[in-house]
Amino acid sequence: MPNPYREIFKAPGTKGFAAAGFLARLPIAMAPIGIVAMLSQTHGEYWLAGAVSATFALTNAFLSPQISRLVDRRGQAAILTPATALSVAAFLVLIAAARLDWPAWTLFAAALPAALMPSIPAMVRARWTGIFHDRPELNTAFAFESVADELVYIAGASLSVGLSVALFPEAGMLVSTLFLAVGTTAFVAQRSTEPPVRPADDSSAGSAISQRPVQIVTLALIFVGAIFATAEVSAVAITKELGQPGAASLVIGVYAVGSFVVGLIVGALNLKLPLQRQLAIAVAIIALTTVPLLFADTVALLAFAVFVSGMAISPTFITAFGLIERRVSPTILTEGITWVMTGIGIGMAFGSFAAGWVVDTYGPQNGFWVSVAAGAGSFLTVLFGQGSLAGARAGTPPEALAQPAE
Repeated sequence: MPNPYREIFKAPGTKGFAAAGFLARLPIAMAPIGIVAMLSQTHGEYWLAGAVSATFALTNAFLSPQISRLVDRRGQAAILTPATALSVAAFLVLIAAARLDWPAWTLFAAALPAALMPSIPAMVRARWTGIFHDRPELNTAFAFESVADELVYIAGASLSVGLSVALFPEAGMLVSTLFLAVGTTAFVAQRSTEPPVRPADDSSAGSAISQRPVQIVTLALIFVGAIFATAEVSAVAITKELGQPGAASLVIGVYAVGSFVVGLIVGALNLKLPLQRQLAIAVAIIALTTVPLLFADTVALLAFAVFVSGMAISPTFITAFGLIERRVSPTILTEGITWVMTGIGIGMAFGSFAAGWVVDTYGPQNGFWVSVAAGAGSFLTVLFGQGSLAGARAGTPPEALAQPAE
């Protein structure tokens, strides 16, 4: 039986842009926590570190879809080059401000343009879509990218904090900025796989977020992002209460491992079930597996429950991006994918806040009630959105509507 992952990398140029894309996306995980690690050491104030990091993250959540919209209209090379250059320059100013103890306002002022950092995962998925559009290999490519995202979040945050602690406070941010500059430059330089700019049509009028499928999938993944963040916050709080704070990293790692393994398996399969139903099943599993987390009162039980809970995360991401590719006009595809990525980030931000408040107010174990509520929200969103998700891609010609819906 042929290896489906080996097959997708037989296409010319795929190895190059996938490798460059992986390097360029590491700052997604490294920068937010790197800012906290840097400023908490240089200024000794966690509120300031958190505020600057949140300023960067929330501004990026707003700006990255706008950058992707420009990419859809003018091409990756034309937009990524200046956006990345401005972001890199702003990060360097932020590092200098921390190192030289400039006024606090300069930290916030630098964080704002640093948020011009583009959504590289969306750019990579757009290239895969251009190569394997409407072919089974695209599901495998999206699975590979979901697994790559998992590795980024696992390795990126740990690397950023580790460098800052082991070397000097700014080390994590310096390396993150280097990865962004080098990785994006290498990615943009590979012009042969860059998706062509498609002429705008009626289906691409306005923003991608105005389209119902993008709204549904983005909202569903805001809830999923909240589940992901809640697991991290609650794991830290519970292991600390159990007197084994060092076990938190193991528990969080197990969460990612479950998602990683199942994502690889799903990507190797050619499932025939319609994508909107696959998504409903995946989020239903996520919702159900949040319940046992409420009863995990030992580290072993917590690790097992978290492992099971994480198993449906990658399949959810794979199917969600597949739906965006199938339901959104190619002229706004990159923007549509970016909104979904943004949804995950927004969900993680709000999930961390909500879980932290619940833990502080009601105790560590109750933090997982945020996961339960978010799981239910995600499932209901997808359930009630089945009709819209099952529709034809915007701009589909009338004669194509006679074909069975995916």
